[in-house]
Amino acid sequence: MNITNAYPDDVDMIPMQITKTDLDRGQERYNIYCSVCHGMTGYGDGIVARRGFNKPSPASYHQERLQNAPVGHFFDVMSNGWGAMPSYAAQVSVEDRWRIAAYVRALQLSQMKNPTANSPTK
Repeated sequence: MNITNAYPDDVDMIPMQITKTDLDRGQERYNIYCSVCHGMTGYGDGIVARRGFNKPSPASYHQERLQNAPVGHFFDVMSNGWGAMPSYAAQVSVEDRWRIAAYVRALQLSQMKNPTANSPTK
C-alpha cells in the first residue's frame, strides 16, 4: 500500500495556529467526545469498546496507517464519520475539530518509543 497517496484529499497542515490553550481545549474536547471509544491514550480501548462495541473496534491512533495519515484525515473523520463512527460536525465546532486533531497528533507523539526517529528531517 502506498501510504503517501492513501489520503489524497486531506490537508497535511492545521489551518490555524495552535497554542497551548488550543491544545488544552483539544484535550478537553477529546476526553468528552473521543475517549469513550478511542481511549484516553488513543489505543481504541475506551469504555464503549471494553463494554462490547468492538466489531469493528474503534481505531487506534498508534497504528502505522494513522501515524502516517495527514492531520486533515482526523478532521475529515470527525466532520463526516468513518465506518461505525458518526459525524461530529453538529456537536463539535470547526475550530474544536482542528484542536482535537492537534491533540491526537500529541497523543501519537507521546506514545512513540523514539519520536525523534520519526520526525521529518526537512
